[in-house]
Amino acid sequence: MSALKIKKGSTSHSAYQLRDPHAEASERHTLSVVVDNEAGVLARVIGLFSGRGYNIESLTVAEVDHTGHQSRITIVTSGTPSVIDQIQAQLGRIVPVHEVHDLTDEGPSVERELALFKVAGTGDRRVEALRLADIFRANVVDSTLESFTFELTGTPEKIDAFAELMRPLGLVEVARTGVAALSRGPQQAK
Repeated sequence: MSALKIKKGSTSHSAYQLRDPHAEASERHTLSVVVDNEAGVLARVIGLFSGRGYNIESLTVAEVDHTGHQSRITIVTSGTPSVIDQIQAQLGRIVPVHEVHDLTDEGPSVERELALFKVAGTGDRRVEALRLADIFRANVVDSTLESFTFELTGTPEKIDAFAELMRPLGLVEVARTGVAALSRGPQQAK
């Protein structure tokens, strides 16, 4: 007999579903990290996440200052507010890191992602795929008699929605860049 008894009519059916009412909720955060553009820096940043068991949902890296040899790493991760604070503090301690910004907490920001979708189909499926691509403002970047490759730029949610609609129409493959993000307005991130 189990030590955990569930009252008749209770909606909870598993001890694994029980949650501490005082526990912090996990939140999605976008972090912008400016680093020296040198070998091994990305590996150190990634190592910080993997070594502590933090998940990276999206990661983009590119040089943003050629003369200063600096790159921006944009990381989308999830965690409790205390975990996000800990990640920021640990990132700030890595020597080639110049700035760490939590764009989610610092105010309004713009997030965009680029994705390519290969959709195979003929007849009505092909027509419907083209119609939906037009609605989503996706560009056809490759076409054969049996497939299309669409290019779509937008929020991660827009990319996800387009993928869901393309699945029943013959979605074969998806390639995503990951999130690129900046704070809104004329000022630099705080």
